[in-house]
This record gives sequence, C-alpha cells and structure tokens, in this order.
Amino acid sequence: MSKVKVMETVLRDGQQSLIATRMPIEDMTPILETMDQAGYHSMEVWGGATFDSCLRFLNEDPWERLRTIRKGAKNTKLQMLLRGQNLLGYKNYPDDVVAEFCKKSVENGIDVIRIFDALNDTRNLATAVEATKKAGGHAQLAISYTTSPVHTVPYFVKLAKEMEDLGADSICIKDMAGVLTPGVAYELVTKIKDEISVPLEVHTHATAGISEMTYVKAVEAGADIIDLAISPFAGGTSQPATESVAIALQDLGVETDLDMDNLEKIADHFSVVRDRFQDNGTMNIKVLGIEPKSLIYQVPGGMLSNLLSQLTEQGIADRYQEVLEEVPRVRKDLGYPPLVTPLSQMVGTQAMMNVITGERYKVVPNEIKDYVRGLYGRPPAPIDPEVKEKIIGDEPVITVRPADLLEPGLPAAREEIGSYARNEEDVLSYALFPQQAKDYLGRLQDKFYDVPLESFDLKL
Repeated sequence: MSKVKVMETVLRDGQQSLIATRMPIEDMTPILETMDQAGYHSMEVWGGATFDSCLRFLNEDPWERLRTIRKGAKNTKLQMLLRGQNLLGYKNYPDDVVAEFCKKSVENGIDVIRIFDALNDTRNLATAVEATKKAGGHAQLAISYTTSPVHTVPYFVKLAKEMEDLGADSICIKDMAGVLTPGVAYELVTKIKDEISVPLEVHTHATAGISEMTYVKAVEAGADIIDLAISPFAGGTSQPATESVAIALQDLGVETDLDMDNLEKIADHFSVVRDRFQDNGTMNIKVLGIEPKSLIYQVPGGMLSNLLSQLTEQGIADRYQEVLEEVPRVRKDLGYPPLVTPLSQMVGTQAMMNVITGERYKVVPNEIKDYVRGLYGRPPAPIDPEVKEKIIGDEPVITVRPADLLEPGLPAAREEIGSYARNEEDVLSYALFPQQAKDYLGRLQDKFYDVPLESFDLKL
C-alpha cells in the first residue's frame, strides 16, 4: 500500500480562506490535544494573514498565540507561511528583520517555514532560507503555481531544482488559485520528483471544483504530502475536506496515517465554530461556492470576491465581467506575475482602474509603479515596453535584489517602539506592522491609550 502524509490547514489557510482569519485562539485551544493525536504530518497554524489579523482585529499577541498552540500540540510539526522577503507584510523588509523573524518563529514553536515569493524570484527567498536553517527549522520552499505562456512544466521543474540547490529541505507546489488541473499535476509531480531528492508537497484550493481530482493524480505521481482542511472549514476557497479525501485515498489503496475517530471529534468541534461565524455573518455563503471562472481567467477565488465587493461599493457591479476580462490583459502587460498576495491585489486594482477610467494605465497605483521599477523582483517575462513607458517613463529599472537597497531595520524599530516593547518579538511586530503593533502594545500597558481626550471629564 502506498502512503501520503497530510498537513491540516484549519488553523491558518482554512480559516483565512473562509472567514478572513477571524478565528480567535479560544476556538483553537480546546481541540489542540485531539488534533495532536490525529496523525497529521503537520498543522499549519501561523503566518499568512494570521499575524496582522491578531493585532488588527482580535486584540491578540500573535507570538503568544503561537506559544499557546505549541503547548497544546506537543508532538505534531507546526508550520507557517512566509512571503519570503515580504515576511507577513506587503513590501520588502531588510535582511536583519527577515533573519530575526525566522529565528524567533522557530524559537517560539514553528518547525516548518513554508517560504514563497510572489514572482518566484529565488533571490527573495535566500535570506529566509538561511535564517530558518540556522535556527534549526525546516525550510520548505514553495513554487507559486500559475499558468501562462512562460509558466510551463519545464519552467517549474527548473525552479524546483533551483530551490533545492538554494537549500530547501522540501519543496511545495503552491496552487493558490486552485487552477492546477489533474493532468498537469501528474506530469509536474512526476517530473519534479525525477529531479529533486527532498520531499514534495502539493497545496491547492477547492475554488474551481477540481481539487480532489488534482490531489488523486498528484498522489498517484508520488507527492509526499498534501494539504487538507477539516470538513467544517473545507471547500469553496479553502482546501478539500480532510476526512473525505482520506477515505477516498484509503479506498484507492493509499494510507494517510489519519485517525478517523479523532478527525470526527475535530470536525464536531469546528462545526460549532463555523456555525457561529455563519450566524454572525463573518462567513459569507459565497466563499463556499464553486467558481469555474477561476480556470478561465486564472484568478484566485478570493480575488474574484474582492473585485466584486469593490465594484459593488462603487455602484458599478455591472462592470464585473469587463474587469474580469481585463485582468489577464494586465497580467500579460506586466510579464505574467502569478496572482498571489500582493500581486493579485495589485493586478486586480489596475484592471479595475483601466475599466473605470476608460483609458488603460491612465491611473496607476504606486505599488504597480514600484513593481515596474523592479522593486518587487524580476518579472517572469519582460514587461510590455509601451506599458512600461506609460507607467514610469524613462525611469531606470533596478536589476539588483530589491532588499540590497534597504538599510538594516531593527535598530530604528527598537528606538521607535521604545518602552512599549517587552521583548524582541514585540520589536518584530512593530517592524512588520508599526501602527497596529504600537496600538496593541499601547493598550496592553495603558487602558486609556487610545481613548480620545474629549471622553474624559476634565472639570475641576
């Protein structure tokens, strides 16, 4: 009997995809011990948008959340998602911030750091890989999977080999839009496995309705690990359901090591959590739908709903189809960047601006200008020269690694946050999200920190 390992995503990508990362730690702690005994290879519990969400919406210390999860799940590997030189934010951070962040992540309980770059520019992965390994962590490098004339199977095989040579302890095919089709999955996994000696993990989303078929073919081809979400937080823009896929694979003669009794207890727990988020409106029923347009326009499900939401707010929801058709054109103009954070938001906004103004690239966000200047890294293909000239004129384009232009960031962060910081982790929180971290730490130390002055009765 063949075998595949499973990573459970409910505590990070599962809940991020369906409820915008609004799950508080109180929903996790009662079930951690059971999850620890379920037979998972690893659990994704941190990174992505969880850090920002803890500070901004949940009034939680993200570092304390990680330590709490580690206490509850002592045996299973804990995994996080890191955007390479962007860490958990939306811009490049200096090398000293990246290195210290990776070190502290491992020290606080992370075993595996999945590191990706939105442009698959491996220069933006090097610092995080080196720091993760130096701290004793497992550096998993992730291919941002997408489709375009340049994103061929040979392109991705070459990229996987490059990542292994960079020091990857494992490789992940990260299909954030759910557009990896079963046949391509089989070919890609087969050819990558022929070239690398480290484990290969496959990550997809259920958005387009083909994810289970994709996983079956990936496992047939020899994938070592697949990513699933427990059923209450599965489907739609999340991953396929852990229990269902495990049963199907068992039927096909593939062992997963999962304990079905414990999976049932985990599902029962998260069913109650899901119902609460559905009742209070946080979980929109639309995120659970199947969206074949993802396959046609190569657009992640979350990006589809964001575009519709933005157009609705401006009273022009009837132009949704126009914007959707403009997205692939913008992407081609810009050298086919993969549609993953932050590039998906940037391309979507530019497509919307082009449609709304009626003139392509008349209005260009600063982030797109920086992208064209080379400040995010190397585009997968050359940017259209006419579009480039329209966006930045004859400004020079940088060819060095973007972070090489940045001064060290930790000394200034330590000075600016001052006495609010209780430790190095607080300094890192501030370095990544200055305003959110300062507000959170300020409230911890002074209950009147963000209370407006006029709310006090100052009469003597």
